[in-house]
Amino acid sequence: MKYLYCSLLPGVMVPTENMGVDEEESLLKYSTTLTNRQRGNEVTVRPATLDILSIHQLAAQGEVLQVSTHLSKDSSLLNRQDERGLTPLMWAAAFGEKAMVDFLLENGADPSTIAWERESALTLASSGGYAVIVKRLLEHGVDINAYDWNGGTPLLYAVRGNHVRCAEALLDKGADMNIEADSGYSPMALAVALGHKQVQKVLEDHILKLLKKKA
Repeated sequence: MKYLYCSLLPGVMVPTENMGVDEEESLLKYSTTLTNRQRGNEVTVRPATLDILSIHQLAAQGEVLQVSTHLSKDSSLLNRQDERGLTPLMWAAAFGEKAMVDFLLENGADPSTIAWERESALTLASSGGYAVIVKRLLEHGVDINAYDWNGGTPLLYAVRGNHVRCAEALLDKGADMNIEADSGYSPMALAVALGHKQVQKVLEDHILKLLKKKA
């Protein structure tokens, strides 16, 4: 069976958790230094060490006050890309930090930035199953069909993770169901191949809705 390879944030690890349909284990792999909150630990890092973290790490942690302090000293950090081309907004989107995403967007972060392997904030949020963030980014007119280095779109990643609400949000805003990843899978074909019946039904219902509009 073929699978759509998730290239987002490569080379770092995150433990899996049992979650609901739209919060099930993330496709992304992250550094354990940045995932204690995701694992349910009360303290991510001791406050005394926050000053040694980069703005990207702080964004992933949801440390709005610390990020605000950094930006007050150097506003160019807002859209600063790290060694993989990821911005603070991308890190916040990848970790489901809605308050941080809101803060960064309100302060002028560019949601359309593309990383070195063509990751986007929308792709990262879709891959993680963060529907609220997906909707927020779509309000800012980001490219809904932006593809990464292996042809993965936000919709394909939402389907890959069986993230029903993300798929619904993307389809409601016009995500293209016909785009195929380099593996040859369309969103529907991928849902069937992976046995993701819930998101498959979302896709089928959307197709029926489109057919009724044409009738």
